[in-house]
Amino acid sequence: MNTSRPLVTVDQIGTFATDGVVKIPQAIDRRWIDPLLELTNRQLDRPGRWVTDSNRGAAVDRLFTDRYLWQKEPLISSFVFESGVARLAGELMRASSVRFYFDHLLVKQPGTREPTPWHQDIPYWPFLGRKICSVWVALTDARVAESSLEFVRGSHGWNKYFAPVPFGVKAAWTADFSGETCPDIGAARNQYDIVGFDVEAGDALVFSAWTLHGAPGNAGSERRVALSTRWLGDDARWWPHAGCDPTVKQADVSIAPGEYPADSARFPELWAR
Repeated sequence: MNTSRPLVTVDQIGTFATDGVVKIPQAIDRRWIDPLLELTNRQLDRPGRWVTDSNRGAAVDRLFTDRYLWQKEPLISSFVFESGVARLAGELMRASSVRFYFDHLLVKQPGTREPTPWHQDIPYWPFLGRKICSVWVALTDARVAESSLEFVRGSHGWNKYFAPVPFGVKAAWTADFSGETCPDIGAARNQYDIVGFDVEAGDALVFSAWTLHGAPGNAGSERRVALSTRWLGDDARWWPHAGCDPTVKQADVSIAPGEYPADSARFPELWAR
């Protein structure tokens, strides 16, 4: 983490609170970027267990994600524990402490047609709470016109909990969820306050798990790569439910539904005031 300036400003904390998303330029030290891109190449060739891959092996038109790498990949573990992203999440959420949930490597090869659908993160996850967020770190430059993220500003405050949208065949488990359908933001863009962010490698987008967001495919000529880490604040509660991510189940944790996730093996506390 850069140490030449304060980690976040009062204005950035305020923007996160009101908008549900904030961009932190050059949030990580650039020494992380090349090793993480090398790891990305290895994962594309040898995906892990929790992979989503729309076009395996292709150099173009391929949406690829891999998750839960931190317990077996030393580089991901080091990034999670040492890069400063935990503190970034904690300060922006105004939390007294944060616990790590999971890592998520996201790749869009050039020419990828499949967009990231508009969605909230919270319904996919076995947690409830307002202080839950993602720190999405760009490992390559990206523009909104080609592949970067967009958000419905303030949607984290709607008090809405939308049914998750499946991301390819690997997310068929979302079909078990019943709930309100997410609005088709793309079909009525002028009805929403949409904000998007061009990013450079090393920039971070930090957003609430309740904030609606999406992205196009990748109309650019270069691969888009990001590493997102997910963080649990003070009011997070373990809440497994039908249609949520099956990666971590009740049998895997030492906590009961409704409890704070004080399971240090699965959800280590990595920052506290």
